[in-house]
Amino acid sequence: MAFMSSVRTIIAPSILAADFARIGSAIETAEQAGVDWIHLDVMDGHFVPNLTFGPKMVADIRKLTELPLDVHLMVNNPGELLDAYIDAGADFLSFHVEAETHVHRVIQRIRSAGCRPGVAIVPSTPIGALSCVLSDIDLALVMTVNPGFGGQTLVEECLRKAEALREERSNIGASFLIEADGGVNPKTAARCRHAGFDVLVAGSAVFGASDTERAVMQLRTASLESSTSVDDT
Repeated sequence: MAFMSSVRTIIAPSILAADFARIGSAIETAEQAGVDWIHLDVMDGHFVPNLTFGPKMVADIRKLTELPLDVHLMVNNPGELLDAYIDAGADFLSFHVEAETHVHRVIQRIRSAGCRPGVAIVPSTPIGALSCVLSDIDLALVMTVNPGFGGQTLVEECLRKAEALREERSNIGASFLIEADGGVNPKTAARCRHAGFDVLVAGSAVFGASDTERAVMQLRTASLESSTSVDDT
């Protein structure tokens, strides 16, 4: 599986927006539309005000696709749940720094298990919370909406976080990807990419569209408007 891309924006639709009764069909349609990853938002009803699914859903989806599974843990005490999601087949496993005291330890555990570690922040958390671990991660996930529910409007301030992360990545010679999660659609994709996001998580913009292939193409086309300037940095 190829994860890194310095040329093409990575499109990672969030399965949360799909019809769970037809999850296999939704993934097949997304694959045929040319998506790059599948994003899975795990919510525990405590860290965020919603409850989604657990490791069995990840394991079941793992059987349906060879695309990288990008698992985003929006849970309290993520360190206690790592093994279940790694065993379920996560390729990328991200957790929130707001929910974990021993951030370095959790990153090391994820990587030692053969999974790619990511750290996430909500809109109100400054990127300084990630500064000590940027050299140790494969993914910096910036929540671009307040987490918990899909279909929200992108928080503009989060674009500046991507700009700062891109600059810091260059300064320290790191290679982590920067991911936008929330409020991504054809109208915001170009701005996200221009700000420095490499990975665009889109839920309702993909799975809520009447034509999934066209929706993915629109995201791809919109992001290409600024990809040259981003990739050359």
